[in-house]
Amino acid sequence: MSEIVSTEGVLGGEPRIEGRRIGVLHVATRVLDDETPEEVAADFDLVVADVYRALAYYYDHPEEMRALRRQKRKAAEQARSGQPDPEEFESRRRA
Repeated sequence: MSEIVSTEGVLGGEPRIEGRRIGVLHVATRVLDDETPEEVAADFDLVVADVYRALAYYYDHPEEMRALRRQKRKAAEQARSGQPDPEEFESRRRA
């Protein structure tokens, strides 16, 4: 079983399953979209406990997850419009 970690430079610091580039929000979204934890685990080659651990993190950190959803929505809108995000550009420049 893996822990939930956040690492600068991996998935933009987004909470993820340790040792993988699979974000908590991505796992939770798939389950919320009516996939079973077993299906998600099979798709990502995870143990089911890792999916439940990601779901627990998702529900234990609602503000962080809402902020991450807003950030992803904003990035998707900017990608569709073709306009870069000045804040993201600046943070990448500093890294």
